[in-house]
Amino acid sequence: MRFAPRLVAAAALLLPGLLPASPTDDKFQATAKAFLERYLAYLPVEATQLGDHRFDGQMPDFTPGARDQRVSYFRQLLKELDALDAKDLQAENRVDLKILRFNLESMIFGEVELKEWEWNPMVYNDTISTGFYLLTAREFAPAAERLKSAIGRLKGVPAVLASARASLVKPTRVHTETTTRQLAGTIGLVQSGLNDLLAGASAAQKTEFAEAQGRALKELAAFKEWLEKELLPKADRDFRIGDALFRKKLHFSLDSNLTKEQVLARAEADLQATQAAMYETALPLYRKFFPDKKDAEIKALDRRTVCRAVLDKLAEKRSTNDTILADAERGLKAITAFVRAKDIVRVPTEPLKLIVMPEFRRGVSIAYCDSPGPLEKNGETFYAISPTPSDWPPARVESFYREYNEYGLQELSIHEAMPGHYLQIAHSNAFRAPTMIRAIFSSGTMIEGWACYSEQVMAELGYGGPEVKMHQLKMRLRLIINAIIDQKIHTGTMTEKEALDLMVKEGFQEDGEAVAKWKRAILTSTQLSTYFVGVTEMLDLRELAKKKFGKDFVYRKYHDELLAHGSPAPRYLKELLGL
Repeated sequence: MRFAPRLVAAAALLLPGLLPASPTDDKFQATAKAFLERYLAYLPVEATQLGDHRFDGQMPDFTPGARDQRVSYFRQLLKELDALDAKDLQAENRVDLKILRFNLESMIFGEVELKEWEWNPMVYNDTISTGFYLLTAREFAPAAERLKSAIGRLKGVPAVLASARASLVKPTRVHTETTTRQLAGTIGLVQSGLNDLLAGASAAQKTEFAEAQGRALKELAAFKEWLEKELLPKADRDFRIGDALFRKKLHFSLDSNLTKEQVLARAEADLQATQAAMYETALPLYRKFFPDKKDAEIKALDRRTVCRAVLDKLAEKRSTNDTILADAERGLKAITAFVRAKDIVRVPTEPLKLIVMPEFRRGVSIAYCDSPGPLEKNGETFYAISPTPSDWPPARVESFYREYNEYGLQELSIHEAMPGHYLQIAHSNAFRAPTMIRAIFSSGTMIEGWACYSEQVMAELGYGGPEVKMHQLKMRLRLIINAIIDQKIHTGTMTEKEALDLMVKEGFQEDGEAVAKWKRAILTSTQLSTYFVGVTEMLDLRELAKKKFGKDFVYRKYHDELLAHGSPAPRYLKELLGL
């Protein structure tokens, strides 16, 4: 997800407090540049994703010595940053100093305390699969050049898997089982997904590739067998990370001033308010769908019954595996036209392509937006949707498409594409600051918060009428419940049944969606909270802006300026916008 080089002058005009650089600015910028050089070398797959292709032929070093070296450097750099006087910095540098310090602390926490490399095999498989996928997804260089990088990474696979075997001392069962399933997709990617890079290759290159590919496939197959036969039987670590780790990880995931307790309190209060709003939206639709019902009968029904009946009627209009991409594309055109007609925000011109989600990325979420990295000169944005797996029974397939019916699919496209992730990241990629810190360390809270906020704006302005608003409110219930179950699972004792009951009964989710969300919640602690906290803080920012500008508040002007600062956490946007 990230960048496209333009609008430097326009962005600069929006930066408050941009004064001539001081000696402290110069020192910070030099420090940040030196850090990024080492950071990208440490994480070559991340570098490829960001658009820096100097390390495309490498895999990261997962050995204990490499981890220790990284942590030592991060700690030393924190001391150097502490010696800088932040008040002497330009506003943008002052924010980037805070972001860099925060992310250094976050990476140290991950290496020293969370230690996923000890218990989560997905860390290693995700690195390998993503490392190869990035070389094929975009034509950022000639095939021969990308082939050379692919050969280098193929040769690096055995070392990654050797580190995995040595490090995975106490894994969780769910992460291990998920990895074994996803490895089938990784093996398929290595086996056939790189073939397009062979066009025009010399005989010597083809031989070198075949040898590296053969060894990598052999190692991946052996690793999958090792996971299934040796690691899985002793995978007894609790998937719940516990209160102490969750509290710290939540802090680093959100970069917010809200505490765990405040997040839960706001979510539980918002749950009640959103359910009430959904009922008010459902009532006229219920009368429309059930004209024979008398007012007295309708008033006698409880709110949940009315909302569920309306949602069931809306679910009758739904896609199939054969039509979902075409239906999403049709809906996306209508959504884009609405955004332009209402002049909500500047619509970017960067290309957007709808694709079927690659197999190795399935199993965690239904869709994602994959934008080109901030260092990438050119590149498409992919809006990927996952159809149902071929081994799903008909009842589960039906449940899936009831959840992502015509209106739910439009909500998904608003969130992932327009005016959600695709639009926001395109704006973010146009931003230029004196350093690349903010581009490299984008905030998930801001990114997910904007996408959820954009759903609400579209509903407020009338897109799709009450039918789409019902699904916007349903999606809001979902993100509220995401935050609730996130911490109640990982810091408490919430069972699968309790979580499913909350999602289905209070959030009106389909059974299949709820089951998939339970799986995602136990795999990805704290990430599910970014949606609710993000949209909450984005709405708080809008209220502050409305108070400040009064009758002069205009959506287009506000949104364009909000998005003109990259993707920092909302608390930094408050500072940058002077709210």
